[in-house]
Amino acid sequence: MIEESAIVVSAEAGIAEVEVMRRTSCGACSSQAACGVSLLDRLLGRRRQRLVVGDALGVRAGETVVIGLPEGALVKAALAAYLMPLLGLLAGAMAAPAMWAGADADLAALAGGALGFAGALVLLRRYSRRLAADPRYRAKLLRRGGDSIPVELHLPGPR
Repeated sequence: MIEESAIVVSAEAGIAEVEVMRRTSCGACSSQAACGVSLLDRLLGRRRQRLVVGDALGVRAGETVVIGLPEGALVKAALAAYLMPLLGLLAGAMAAPAMWAGADADLAALAGGALGFAGALVLLRRYSRRLAADPRYRAKLLRRGGDSIPVELHLPGPR
């Protein structure tokens, strides 16, 4: 279970809306200047994310809580988000020249890649909706109190 501290924004009838501050470990990384993630973090700033979770603890607005996400949910989402569009692009680019034999092969590959990519995004959208509806892949309210130490503090420093 991946855990993160959050603040309860609102709570009613067994459902709580929590706000999580997105964190990265860029502060402890020695490659900050050359890293794209660090650059995006500086350009876009840190954004707060709001989630709706089941409230079995009876929390109140303003309380600090710990929420958890099953590792399997994160792995499935990451694999789908990265692999499906890539595989769609490659499959479309390889299949299109054979399907449009009379056309320019490069142009057919480009068009097929674009169509395969778009098709994969449509499939990814359906898949992500199905995962979002499955309670096994949702964030859960684990406990009160945000006594968890931020990820940045767990990283070994320079010796």
